[in-house]
Amino acid sequence: MKNSDQEIVINPKKTFFHSKGVTYFNKKTERAFFFILTIAMLLWGIFEKIGF
Repeated sequence: MKNSDQEIVINPKKTFFHSKGVTYFNKKTERAFFFILTIAMLLWGIFEKIGF
């Protein structure tokens, strides 16, 4: 992936890359991260609903 302003080339084999205050994730890592967050929010909502 290239940033058109700085012409930074990111190695696609890494799961994440941090450069100049910005963290870039590959597609697989991003999907896994948001899937885990979605499941956590679902469980939190269930626990709130039943009164824990």
